[in-house]
Parts: sequence; C-alpha cells; structure tokens
Amino acid sequence: MARVARNGADVVVTKSVGLEPRKGYPGPNITVSHSGLLNAVGLANPGIDSFLQELRILQRHNIPFVISVFGRTEKEISQVARIAVEAEPSALELNLSCPHAEISQIAHSPKLTGDFVSAVKDTVSIPVFAKLTPNASDIVAVGLAAEEAGADAIVAINTVQGMKIDIKQKAPVLANKVGGLSGPAIFPVAVRCIYDLYHVVSIPIIGVGGVSTWEDAVEMHLAGASAIQIGTATLRGLDVFADIREGVEEYLVREGFSKTSEIVGLAGGN
Repeated sequence: MARVARNGADVVVTKSVGLEPRKGYPGPNITVSHSGLLNAVGLANPGIDSFLQELRILQRHNIPFVISVFGRTEKEISQVARIAVEAEPSALELNLSCPHAEISQIAHSPKLTGDFVSAVKDTVSIPVFAKLTPNASDIVAVGLAAEEAGADAIVAINTVQGMKIDIKQKAPVLANKVGGLSGPAIFPVAVRCIYDLYHVVSIPIIGVGGVSTWEDAVEMHLAGASAIQIGTATLRGLDVFADIREGVEEYLVREGFSKTSEIVGLAGGN
C-alpha cells in the first residue's frame, strides 16, 4: 500500500476486512479471463483487529487511506466500522456487494442498502462510501437509497459476477465456480452505471471498474465520476498511477480546462 501511494495514488483503499479472520475459498480462486481477472477469493482477510496493526505502516508514512469493511448484518458491519475508525482512516468504504460471498445480495436491495448505510452512519463520524454492484436490477434505486441513508459518496462499481469453464476438464475453473470479473472487460459497464447514477444522486461518485489508461479515466469523469479507483491495472506495474495522472492533466490543458471537476458529468450535458 505504501508503494502504491509513492507511485502517484492520492489515497489508498484497502481490501475488504471483516470482524473475524477469514480464510476465504480454496483454490483455484483466481484466473485470467478476457483481459481481466476472475476471482473468488471469498473475502479472505485477517480480521479488523489484526489489520489495524498493518495499517500503522501507512500511518507512519502519513498516507491517506480508506478502509473497506464488510459485515453479514447491520450490527456486524457497525462493529467493524467502530473498530476501523481507531486507525484514523479518511473514510470507510462499505462493501455491500461482493458477487461471490454471502453479502452479495445487500446492494441488490434499496432497503437493505439503506439499512446498512444508516447503521454505520449512526456508529461513526467520518465519511462513509457505499460500494454498489452492477449486478443489481436497478442500481439507480440502490444509489438513491444509499444517498437517502446518509452515504457521503457512492463507489461504482464492484466486480461483475462471472464464470470460466476449462474446456479440457469440462468444469468451472474456480473452486467456487462463480467469481467476480474485473479489468478492461467491465469498463463499459462501469461507465454506464456511473452515467445513470450521476443524473439522480447529488453526492460524489467514485468510479472504479477496468480503468487502465488516462483515456479511461477521462471517460469516467465525463460520465460523472469525481474520483477514480484503479485495481487490476496495477498488475502491469505501479507506474499506472503516474501515467494516468499525467495523461489526464495534459488532456485538461489541451481541452481548455483548469481542473478535473470541470469535466465531471460533461457527457450528460451537465
């Protein structure tokens, strides 16, 4: 995480952490597919108490960070949130939609999404982001519910539920059979979701899903994203952060803009 920050990221978002240590699913739990990754890690994590020890490394480097948290119930995610704020993160990101875990259905429901966001907002006093899924039948309704419940920003999108089959073994590649697809293949899906959300919610949208070039970042900003998260693209090297930052800055100058906020949502005429 410290290396990511040193290579140009403004903020580091952690992998999701829960209340108790969790081994996740047995392997194989990750494979490549269509220019991206299909994973079914199963929310493997050391538990929030142990994770706080690791986060002290970031604190020593004075690196802003956001902790991604999850829980099976409103009470559980609130407990995780209460402990997580001890690390003094800039914000909490609520994973309400991991497509290969038991929490996958939360962000399919506007009511459940609102209930989880409200529970955490009642527990902590720092900004809370709601991470939504493109697998929901109506992501706009879910986004509105998150906003009404007090979310300070929406993160769109989580990975897309998918499967890969080994044609020689004639069986799914992943032990869990179903996983979450990330990388360039889901980029157009993310752009569509951000575009749709931007026109109905008033809170900021953080775009994520397949961004690998500065052109992708500009496209997401034009759709309505105020900030960009980069994940799978780091596999080709951590220079991706500096490359994207430089490319966006040059685009703004060429197009006559002075800051990124001036192009947010422009593709929709706003």
